[in-house]
Amino acid sequence: MQNLPSSPPPLRLIVFLSALLSAAIATLLLLPSDPPGQPAPTAKKRKDTAWQTTNLARQPSNLARPPSNLAWQAPDTAQIPITKAGKLIRYGRDLISNTSTYLGPKGKIAAISNGMNCQNCHLDAGARAYANSFAAVASTFPKYRDRSGRIESIEFRINECLERSLNGRKIDSTSPEMRAMVAYLKWIGKEVPKGQRPPGAGIEELRFLTRGADTGKGRAIYQAKCQSCHGINGEGLPDTGRTAFTYPPLWGQQSYNVSAGLYRLSKLAGFIKYSMPFGTTHTIPQLTDEQCWDVAAFINGQPHPKKFFAYDWPLKKSKPVDYPFGPYTDSFPEQQHKYGPFGPIVRAHH
Repeated sequence: MQNLPSSPPPLRLIVFLSALLSAAIATLLLLPSDPPGQPAPTAKKRKDTAWQTTNLARQPSNLARPPSNLAWQAPDTAQIPITKAGKLIRYGRDLISNTSTYLGPKGKIAAISNGMNCQNCHLDAGARAYANSFAAVASTFPKYRDRSGRIESIEFRINECLERSLNGRKIDSTSPEMRAMVAYLKWIGKEVPKGQRPPGAGIEELRFLTRGADTGKGRAIYQAKCQSCHGINGEGLPDTGRTAFTYPPLWGQQSYNVSAGLYRLSKLAGFIKYSMPFGTTHTIPQLTDEQCWDVAAFINGQPHPKKFFAYDWPLKKSKPVDYPFGPYTDSFPEQQHKYGPFGPIVRAHH
């Protein structure tokens, strides 16, 4: 009878199994990532995932698995080219940051706005995620908007901000200033694929309260958290040259008018949540959702310039539930459309 080989010593067995396991892992890593029978990614697919890949690479290395809703990050301004096109982009950024210097009451170019800067509502010249950022402007415009009932260009949208948030007048859509701001908006959103809206774009709106927002509670929050910068009467703090504001007014004749987006409570509450008070970020908010709704109600309950546009909301049924001016297609009063509770209005529309 043939003798069988003796069993390998334990150490040899461990080495043998380790080598076998390593070979198996190497084989798996060489397999294609797509399921069998699936075509390789197209050029369009690779382009669409470029934004996510770029932003993942910017995240801290200690994140084992970055979240799928990773926030947009603005490109580094050091990347703006030293060219004629780059000069236009820089001028556009300066116009967003220091609007009043050029277009305010003492503006170098024209005196057509209230003294606020675009970046008072779009923090860091629209580069800060969740703080009314410009992340999705280039990727989504031109687009149809219910408020105007038309397809809007970037130029149209910029003039809307000048007329509403800065309570001013339009500028020529072919002017150097308009071309510069458009160039900047396209540059800052250049990494976002067309048609996409990344996390951190614009304002992240909060869940509606089950009650109406309370202006009395809002006053107390304002006095404790906002008054030191924005003033007892919401008048803001002018800079030393009185050509702009170090801290913008929140109501009164130099603030945004009643047709501005922030005059809707959901927009202002969402902006406050991830931007205010000073030092707030998306990951470190300082106020609860309820406090944001209440202080927003207090601020928008104060006097704001009255300016209306005849073309707004041509389809009444498209008005947001928190748009505070009728007529409406429902029976709820303007007071409830302004302060809530909004849940009953939402249910009535469905």
